[in-house]
Amino acid sequence: MSGTGDASAGVGRVLAIDPGTKRNGLAVSDELGITAQGLETYTGSRQALVEHIGRLAGEYGIIAVVIGLPLSMSGEELEGAGRSRELAAAIEDEYGIDVVLRDERMTSLEAERVMKQEGRIKNAGDIDRLAAVLLLSSYLEERGAR
Repeated sequence: MSGTGDASAGVGRVLAIDPGTKRNGLAVSDELGITAQGLETYTGSRQALVEHIGRLAGEYGIIAVVIGLPLSMSGEELEGAGRSRELAAAIEDEYGIDVVLRDERMTSLEAERVMKQEGRIKNAGDIDRLAAVLLLSSYLEERGAR
C-alpha cells in the first residue's frame, strides 16, 4: 500500500472514496487526472463496496484509488482510520490497484458548507459525494504540481 504517498502518475483514472459507516462518497477523475466528477454514493457492506470498486475499476480503467483517512486537527488517527486502512488493504489485495490514504480533514465540513451556501443539499449522500470530489481534487492538484 502506498500509505500517504503518490500513486502512479501514468495516464488513467483515479477513484476517490470518502468512507463512512453508512455511506461512501465516490468520485472519479478524467483520464488525464485533471478533473474530478462525483459518482453515485454507495451504501452496503465493506465486502460489497470492495466488489463495487472492482466493477468501477474495470468500467473506468482505474489506475489508483485514493481513500480518505480520518485524522484529528492534531494529525492523530480517528476512529474510522482503521476502517480506511482495512478497505485500502482489501482493494490492493483483491485487485492489485495502487491505493493512497489521504488526510480527509475538513472535506465533509467543506462539502456541507458549499452545498448549504449553494442551496443544493437534497440528501446526506450529496455531501458524501462532494467530499469525495474535494478529496480527489486536492490529490490531483498536488500530484499535478509535482
